[in-house]
Amino acid sequence: MKASLTYRASRRTLPAALAAVATGMFAGTAVSVAGVPAASNPALPPQSPAGDGLLNGMLRQQSTAFNTWDIGGELRMRYESKDSAGPYPNNDFISKGKVNSNDEFTERLRLHLGYAPTPWLKVYAEGRGSFAHNDVRSPTPDSDRADMQQAYLQLGDLRNFPLVATLGRQEWVYGDQHLIGPSDWSNTRRAFDAAKLRYENANFWLDAFAGRVVAPYDNHFNLSNDYDTLYGLYGSSKTLIPWQETQLYFLLRDASAKAPNSTAAGVPGSPTTARDIYTLGTRWCSLPGTLAGWDYSLEAALQFGRIVQSNVWRDQQASAVFASGGYTFTDIWGNPRLGAGYDFGSGDNNPNDGKNQTFDNLFGTNHRYYGSMDLFCERNMQIPRLCASIKPTKQLNLAVDYLMFWLASTHDSLYPESGSGRKGNGYGLHPGFSSYVGSEIDLVATYSFNPACELQLGCGHFFAGDYIRQSVDSIAANGGTSDANWFYVQTRFQF
Repeated sequence: MKASLTYRASRRTLPAALAAVATGMFAGTAVSVAGVPAASNPALPPQSPAGDGLLNGMLRQQSTAFNTWDIGGELRMRYESKDSAGPYPNNDFISKGKVNSNDEFTERLRLHLGYAPTPWLKVYAEGRGSFAHNDVRSPTPDSDRADMQQAYLQLGDLRNFPLVATLGRQEWVYGDQHLIGPSDWSNTRRAFDAAKLRYENANFWLDAFAGRVVAPYDNHFNLSNDYDTLYGLYGSSKTLIPWQETQLYFLLRDASAKAPNSTAAGVPGSPTTARDIYTLGTRWCSLPGTLAGWDYSLEAALQFGRIVQSNVWRDQQASAVFASGGYTFTDIWGNPRLGAGYDFGSGDNNPNDGKNQTFDNLFGTNHRYYGSMDLFCERNMQIPRLCASIKPTKQLNLAVDYLMFWLASTHDSLYPESGSGRKGNGYGLHPGFSSYVGSEIDLVATYSFNPACELQLGCGHFFAGDYIRQSVDSIAANGGTSDANWFYVQTRFQF
């Protein structure tokens, strides 16, 4: 059943109007408070990326007039090199004749301005400039040189009344971001033109929201996709079970046939076809310090509704599971942590039975969860993993992940991080092939000079498995199968 959006009237003018209220200056995003993404908690006042932030601290020392303002930003620069996988997924792991290596340098600048003249009124805006150099893709999706990332009005004070409303362009962070997140690794973060209402008391909070995803479009003011809407109810309690946060959610993605190729700006968008998909899920996550060094997270989701495939509406019947756990040795040098996890997203077992079983990952943050090389996502995939980390010093964190990948169904495609399944160059539907896709090892080192400045280095190697070798080797012109390599160095400064 098609759903309708209730806040159409001011969708185009609201971001600009709020920006004008906020003196027309560019602004930054609420990132975290005590490690919890602030974008998921509209009850919190605007926060700079580094807590109070360097600029806020200096200005408030000069005058108490700045106590109601939040001024700051972030500069991030990254060099990233991918070999044999990445820019063009249909060319992944091919030995010769296909362009699929990339050495790219990206910069992202975010500046923000928040103003809270009273406890019940907050105005927040964020400008973003994203720049990409040497990207083999043309046009590059990492360039969006000057645009409005966020611009919202927040009404309410939970200390006196249990409701808070957030209206305008905003980022959403829910749970572990498997289904809804800002996708921070991307050079152009995700945002929604949306309305959100939160009810909160001492035992739980509940968000009701509706929004359209904003499509980055270089050299144009970004507008949201008029034909792709996400509605949701998302609730959470830390008292229902004392040692864990218990969450329950219900989401509806309503996309018409115009969604894949049309936004108000004329930019191709997501998804690839029309769909009305309902997602019912729950997430259980241990609270820090409650289990004597142990931690866990478990999330499960069921999808139903309908989706267009080959110009025919089909029933959606899909599921996903995300599980992880570990133990931190707090009494050993470096506080090492050992962990394991398993991620699953269903695939379609029969393309001719009138239903679709491929999980829709909605608007999730894929980086890190399914391998840092960003080769795959959870769609039609089983991903067991082992991980370890250690902090040799207070400033330095070292982490290593080892992941293995199996198709959930060989009757379905091998999907990249986003977009349609791989096809051509040997890729396609291969029911008779092995389901083993391969394995990946990632190493990441992060050095924090102080809370506002960090340097990060990472590298990874993907070992092609039987499914990829059978696919790629089936085309003689490919010259055989190649493993993939990845390296990056990134610096981030928050002010």
